[in-house]
Amino acid sequence: MAYQPIQNYGIIGNMYTTALVGLNGSIDWFCFPNHDSESIFAALLDDGKGGHFQISPLTDEVTHKQFYWPETNVLITRFFTSDGVGEISDFMPVGMNPQEPRHHWLIRRVKVVRGSMDFQMECCPAFNYARDEHQTTLNSAGAEFHSAKLKLELSTDIPLQKDDKGVFAKFTLQDAEIAVFVLRESSSDRKSPLNSSACEGLFQQTVDYWRNWLEQCTYKGRWREMVHRSALVLKLLTYQPTGAIIAASTCSLPENIGGERNWDYRYTWIRDAAFTIYALMRLGFTNEASEFMNWIEARCHERDPNGSLQTMYGIDGRHDLSEEILNHLEGYKGSSPVRIGNAAYQQLQMDIYGELMDSVYLFNKYGTPISYALWTALRHLLDWVCDNWQQPDYGVWEVRRGQQQFVYSKLMCWVALDRGLRLADKRSFPADRERWLKTRDEIYEQLMDRGWNASRQSFVQYYGSDSLDAGSLIIPLVFFLSPADPRMLSTLNTINQPPKSGGLVSDSLVYRYNVAESPDGLRGKEGTFNLCTFWLVEALTRAGVANRDSAQLDEARLIFEEMLGYANHLGLYAEQTGPLGDALGNFPQAFTHLALISAAWNLDKALKEK
Repeated sequence: MAYQPIQNYGIIGNMYTTALVGLNGSIDWFCFPNHDSESIFAALLDDGKGGHFQISPLTDEVTHKQFYWPETNVLITRFFTSDGVGEISDFMPVGMNPQEPRHHWLIRRVKVVRGSMDFQMECCPAFNYARDEHQTTLNSAGAEFHSAKLKLELSTDIPLQKDDKGVFAKFTLQDAEIAVFVLRESSSDRKSPLNSSACEGLFQQTVDYWRNWLEQCTYKGRWREMVHRSALVLKLLTYQPTGAIIAASTCSLPENIGGERNWDYRYTWIRDAAFTIYALMRLGFTNEASEFMNWIEARCHERDPNGSLQTMYGIDGRHDLSEEILNHLEGYKGSSPVRIGNAAYQQLQMDIYGELMDSVYLFNKYGTPISYALWTALRHLLDWVCDNWQQPDYGVWEVRRGQQQFVYSKLMCWVALDRGLRLADKRSFPADRERWLKTRDEIYEQLMDRGWNASRQSFVQYYGSDSLDAGSLIIPLVFFLSPADPRMLSTLNTINQPPKSGGLVSDSLVYRYNVAESPDGLRGKEGTFNLCTFWLVEALTRAGVANRDSAQLDEARLIFEEMLGYANHLGLYAEQTGPLGDALGNFPQAFTHLALISAAWNLDKALKEK
């Protein structure tokens, strides 16, 4: 197999785990039973030994198409040949009790809709990131795969053959004929494969679940289909038992092909909290916002001995995310090292308290009033911010070159205390208002003095730096400065220039910083950062509204529309966009889809009021 472009994949899932399905009909990424479990298929990270589950026509003369069953996360992969049209419906059943075993099945329904088609199937698992060997046995219901830690079965009525990697089959379907393949945990009480009528029932139940869920969405503005798809992606990236939302479904997909910028994003960042709560509440998904807030509250009661929070946690709330390098895997297109775990969980990142407090403030305002127990924990965190806000840290981008006095981190410390004061006054909570107010104002004045670079006429990445940082685009979004403030307008204009002119924007796409000017401790370059492009849209939108400047609103709309064109064929985004318009980094990326929702909501509102 050759590596597929990252943008060639669609995603399916069941709010416990996900799988990536390529245009070629191959599942090349699947962890079981949870998002952060060891992989079963990981051809994305090593196309030779990572493992895959492919169903495809027995011909090279084929055209591939993919789409989602309308308003669902059921993925349809279609094959067009001169002899016929075939398709695979890939889904994981949802809408039932999670204790029901069928909830954790991966179902592949193969059907010919016109003519006839010869297919080939290969199911070659590689347990535990291809570290554990397994044995394959055939039986009347299909095949079983036994590893040291896990036993899976592939259930089908298609005759199978086996080799040392897994099982394979060749079969022919005529018009309207169906073949079903079910991958699931082995059970001694199942003796026969799933028949097509039972599969159809699970298919319809899953379709109904997703459509009923999406009906809760209150967004009626422009770009509704892309907003709906982003919401459906976010739902797939949730972990049902705890309400946590992972940053992305994959690990170690490179930010630069052949480079070392490869990270594990299958965890939950405190930083994502505000953006998640905001996006979910804006769309009317109050239940998901509430469940995520419960996860956040639990972490607030698990502070480190020094009183601080970690940057990120496991989806089950675990604290240890030790980073490990898998040297036996070559990495996507040779991009090594392959990492699991994430050492950034031990970094000091001061900005997380601002995002945390903003999310709590928004939830208290638009959702459910918070409890006194949570407020007590938050008071301790805000006192800790007062004690520690002047510390250098590793910043929002989790650099690995050492600590700095990052402007974004100071900004979010200001947000933490500002939202804490607002919340205390709104709810009449007890608080050390005098100290919080004094510290908040001290941060403000220091930022205006040391975070502003007069020669560049812009806020910069860290104190004493000449380098820009796209994180500055969030300044008006968190109400630190008015969108019409001269310093904000100048910063926006400075960033919104091409790199050759000292800016960070290339053909409307935004780099988070200039790696050449501001080394981050890693070799190589990276793509433009999709989150930052949507931040640029929002900053321009707010400036256009504040200034009553239709040109800025027009520019915001054009950049947004152009950015929609960088989504893949299914409306999905990775973390970054490469120079060829290709997807880079982990995929699909929650942060990108959260930012898309926020930008769409605010831009649509501004255009309606124009």
